[in-house]
Amino acid sequence: MTVVLGKNSIGIGDRFGRQGKAQLQAVIKAKKRGVDVTPVWNKSHREHTIVGTEPASVRAEADEAVRALGWDGAYYVDADHVGLANVDLFIESSDFFTLDVADFIGRPADPGAVRAFVDRHRKLAGSLAVPGLDEALEIAVGQIEAIAGKFLLGAQAAGKIYRRVEAAKGAGNFIVEVSMDETDRPQTPVEMLLILAALADEGVPAQTIAPKFTGRFNKGVDYAGDVAQFTREFEEDLAVIAFALREFDLPENLKLSVHSGSDKFSIYEPMRRALEKFDAGLHLKTAGATWLEELIGLASAGEDGLEIARDAYKAALERFDELCGPYAAVIDIDKSRLPSPETVDAWSGEDYAAALRHDPSRSAYNPHFRQVLHIAYKLAAEMGDRYLDALARHERTIARNVTENLYERHLKPVFLGSA
Repeated sequence: MTVVLGKNSIGIGDRFGRQGKAQLQAVIKAKKRGVDVTPVWNKSHREHTIVGTEPASVRAEADEAVRALGWDGAYYVDADHVGLANVDLFIESSDFFTLDVADFIGRPADPGAVRAFVDRHRKLAGSLAVPGLDEALEIAVGQIEAIAGKFLLGAQAAGKIYRRVEAAKGAGNFIVEVSMDETDRPQTPVEMLLILAALADEGVPAQTIAPKFTGRFNKGVDYAGDVAQFTREFEEDLAVIAFALREFDLPENLKLSVHSGSDKFSIYEPMRRALEKFDAGLHLKTAGATWLEELIGLASAGEDGLEIARDAYKAALERFDELCGPYAAVIDIDKSRLPSPETVDAWSGEDYAAALRHDPSRSAYNPHFRQVLHIAYKLAAEMGDRYLDALARHERTIARNVTENLYERHLKPVFLGSA
């Protein structure tokens, strides 16, 4: 029996593996409101390396949360952004694999393979009417060849990773996502159509696909860009996916995935309306916001928790360039807008929480402060037991923040709206 991802799903990252129950509680709240959202715990190889954890720890966290709360719905563990070099580390503990092929996009495929692809899909050339698009797609044979030259190697790489996992776990026993969000520009509708054709040719049964969208999807803060343009691209992708399902051998539940999806408040309503318009599903992938809610909870608890939160920020300023390096493409931090360590030392726990909590309606909120701390989780990892013990001592306060953030600011606006 093939494992099928539900129509609505959310990727819930947890740097330190302590908030699984609090995250699942938010999903349960959504279910009580009549909306089924499948939880998918995700953690990348980079995050495991930085924190010093192993993939099996995510499975243990998810299983324990499910047992503790009596969850009887589906749930999954995502090997996030894996390639051939590291996928084997995740095979035993994961049943959801996000295949990252960004490094192969733009690199030329074998000319013979490109010619064969063009021959297979020559019928797409001409004026192609796609329901949901305002205008027909005008596709030339030369365009098919050019797009294959850019994206075919990426599809082939996805095929190789998929077959590695399939050999170990068996066909139909895991969910596949293909990630193309870390590319230089958004894919056009024609490119998306031919990418899906290439994945079908490779036999990759993708149930979600993460394209590149216009604008900035910076870590932990709101979307920065033209909301109207994003909405057009989002709807175009939904239309192309629906069309591709009729044309190619792809899973019928294939849906969009939005990466760095946490805290993108300004596009949640347009996304929800588009999903209703096309009767489509969505996978919203979030991650680092959970660690920030831990910091907010620690600061609000005062005393030792506030001291840890202050120390994390001081260390982040001292190691600013080191922390920013791996995340340069997904942060925009104005150092002149960052408070000094002395200023933060004078803050109360509520002052610290107000600056960090993503509430744009409050003047105390500082998106630059938030982004610095978003990428500073390795500093908490270096604190070791000092940090983990504090999480245990202040579990109730932290859990309340984690659940509220995931439900009120993410699940509710995306999947429930004003219902």
